[in-house]
Amino acid sequence: MKDPTVTERRAAEALKAFLGSIPQFALGQMTVCGEPGESDRGVDIVAETEFAGRPVRLVVEVKTNGQPRIAHQAAYQLKRYLDQTGQEGVPMFIAPYLSEQAQAACRDEGIAYLDFQGNARIVFDSIFIERQVEGKPDPERRSLRTLFKPKSARILRVLLNDPQRAWRVTELAEEAKVSLGLVSTIGAALRDRDWADQTEQGLRLIDPSGLLDEWVRNYEKPRGEEVRLYTHLHGKALSERLRDLAPEEGRVVLASFSAADWYAPFVRQSTSYFYADDKGLGALQTILSLSAPAKGANIVVRVPDEDGVLDDARAVAPGVIATSPVQTYLDLAASGERGAEGAEHLKGKLLRWPS
Repeated sequence: MKDPTVTERRAAEALKAFLGSIPQFALGQMTVCGEPGESDRGVDIVAETEFAGRPVRLVVEVKTNGQPRIAHQAAYQLKRYLDQTGQEGVPMFIAPYLSEQAQAACRDEGIAYLDFQGNARIVFDSIFIERQVEGKPDPERRSLRTLFKPKSARILRVLLNDPQRAWRVTELAEEAKVSLGLVSTIGAALRDRDWADQTEQGLRLIDPSGLLDEWVRNYEKPRGEEVRLYTHLHGKALSERLRDLAPEEGRVVLASFSAADWYAPFVRQSTSYFYADDKGLGALQTILSLSAPAKGANIVVRVPDEDGVLDDARAVAPGVIATSPVQTYLDLAASGERGAEGAEHLKGKLLRWPS
């Protein structure tokens, strides 16, 4: 017999509070595994309740980790327990935090859920109770920030640029120019959230749309110096001049609205946007005859501290390089209302994947 953990005790308290907040629920006996005099039942909590006078048994599995992968495991354990014991009951998963993806996993598995934030859902017979709470706990926000940091983002770009491919750890580390350890860490995080799977061939995305949606919610533009300048060149004349840039003169790539013009034109902009390294910025200033105006800048160049967005760029025409569709989508989505509209247009054209 094992003693109940702190998480199991807290889960029992959260369940009591949740049931107590619903007028027609009445809690009878609640058994937490490992309490004095109780044997380990194979599940963590069994709560005998009544709803509008009708008996309802809640059979609960508690985990310290509420990631979607763990939710699927908990559902399997609960269903197996009910099958083996032949008991009637509503299977329920409780964890400190359940993301939207984890909640969806519970719904797909047909089990109830509750987290310490207050997100909850119980469905049985003709009864439907659901509660959604805004916001994420600090540990979850920190975990997501780590997943989308610049070095980690190198891995995500590689995966999203070829979502059907399975990658060996060494291949992915080499392509993304990161360490083997970081690939393993990010791979585990993606699997936990049901965004990727580990096959015999390697790591492969199974929900690229879900990953991209979460990234855009947590996206921060690459850090670095931003320079605003002016050129008298426009449209075709500007594009033709860009073709004069030689590779040895540094790296310059079209970004944001300017990159989107080559992929899926939608929003007309008089300003041109670029990423460049220091050498590329100098070359761009020369070939476009850039000046620093008091106002009316029509060239925006960001020199990123980290080269991921430059390494990810691709040729969209002879001599013209742009950020990848994924990076272009992220930058557009972070550029205000018109940018968000352009991002959705681009997504519909190039970033729709079969589920």
